[in-house]
Amino acid sequence: MAYSKTPSFITEIPLKVNSQQNRELLARFQAARQLYNVCLHEAMVRMEQCRKSQPYQEAKKLSRQKDKAKGKKLFQEAREQARYTEYSLQSFATSTANNSKWISDKLDAHVKQTIGTRAFRASEKVIFGRTKKVRFKITSRFKSVEGKSNQTGLRFIDNKVVWRKLTLQPIIDWTNPVIVHGLNSRVKYCRLIWRFIDHKIRWYVQLINEGLPCQKPQNYTVDGVVGMDLNISNVAFVADNKAGLLPFAPKVPTYQKEITKLQRKLDRSKRIHNPDNYEPDFESKVGNKIVLKKGKNKKSTKGNKIEWVNTKTYSRNKRKLANLNRIKSSYAKSQNRRLVNEILRHGNEIKTENVSVKGWQKRYGKAISQKSPGFFQSELKRKAENAGGQFTKFSTQKTALSQTHSSGIRIKKKLSQRVHHDVNGFKMHRDLWSAYLARHVYDDSLSVLDASLDYPGSEPILLDAWREFNQQSANRVGESESRKYHKSSEQMSNKRLPTNQIASKGEKLDGNA
Repeated sequence: MAYSKTPSFITEIPLKVNSQQNRELLARFQAARQLYNVCLHEAMVRMEQCRKSQPYQEAKKLSRQKDKAKGKKLFQEAREQARYTEYSLQSFATSTANNSKWISDKLDAHVKQTIGTRAFRASEKVIFGRTKKVRFKITSRFKSVEGKSNQTGLRFIDNKVVWRKLTLQPIIDWTNPVIVHGLNSRVKYCRLIWRFIDHKIRWYVQLINEGLPCQKPQNYTVDGVVGMDLNISNVAFVADNKAGLLPFAPKVPTYQKEITKLQRKLDRSKRIHNPDNYEPDFESKVGNKIVLKKGKNKKSTKGNKIEWVNTKTYSRNKRKLANLNRIKSSYAKSQNRRLVNEILRHGNEIKTENVSVKGWQKRYGKAISQKSPGFFQSELKRKAENAGGQFTKFSTQKTALSQTHSSGIRIKKKLSQRVHHDVNGFKMHRDLWSAYLARHVYDDSLSVLDASLDYPGSEPILLDAWREFNQQSANRVGESESRKYHKSSEQMSNKRLPTNQIASKGEKLDGNA
């Protein structure tokens, strides 16, 4: 897409949509989805033709270091021979839509072209090795449509969304400075999206504005170096004059009981209405007992595609489950954004270990789902770079911060050992110590001398952070015990006593009086 390269930010505004407009929007999104799937199929066909072409095969044989310009030229020649370019896919999308009268009536020229570009970029990920396959969109996964400019087609003019004789009224909160800043900025183009919230489809318009986003006074950034240690449930940071050990998404509502209950309902419904799609139950030995286990679902093959029967109750429960996961995810994201802003108040040059959150997911799946450390890391990187800073990752094998002492020697610790006992006599929280050492890493190399010389000046703020973390942990435990006590008290009070017991209890009270 030929968008200008000036800085951009997004302003999202909810839309007021009646039933008639809702039906029309769904029809247009259905037209856009079908056009996208056709374009994606054509893009994959042309990509395979490009791969099999002679210029492409010759370019693959060239070395990556030598003849780089020649290889680039051969790749471009292979693309042009197979008509595998962004412009060609845009032309294909336009001609395909024009051949179908109902799609042409629903979509404008710019939306057709952006759909072609979207399909082209999805297929490009395969040819560049970023993914193994593309995903054709079903109705529930096609959630956005956008234009190319704010001059024609899908537009936002006079504080209204206009799209081919359809005018949508946004719900504007004029007291929100973020919304007002977006409305006062130039709109490059706009995007329509929908979300399924509280069992209803909600529509939004996203304005892609030119310039920098609105910055709230409390979310300022300063220049400085921040060492950070990312963990599964918390993050430790050490700046010039401040240190902290902050938990991810505290008091996050997990809805674990509700989610487990719905998952069991869904599984029972699928097994009852699709008995032929499951393997027979089998007996398995668990310890000293023999337990009857449910058979796994059969896998479809090329010649035998398995079809599933889903009832209305199943669909309703599935929507309830999706809504609970959405609430949990949105809460975790909002809390992690607060942590990002807290760290950036003390420095915009972030140094941290190159840890693999994907690797953690295999072992700590539920904890990663509830706390979202990967989202925190990507959000911190984005905001730090937008603030003129940088986000630097260094090798964990070369530095080994949690094992390194102030003298430079390395002593392995168990993961359960959360306190660092240094050979020079002092002790510090393991994560805070790693975050402190991260400040003194330069080009994958830890400067132990600088870290040992600076430690006496940094020790007070590290001890304060450790003391504050212990206090917060004690408060959380106290609150948890208090909630358990009140819950049990309510359960006891809600239990109704038999009539004869109530009478005898009243008689005793009267007698004591």
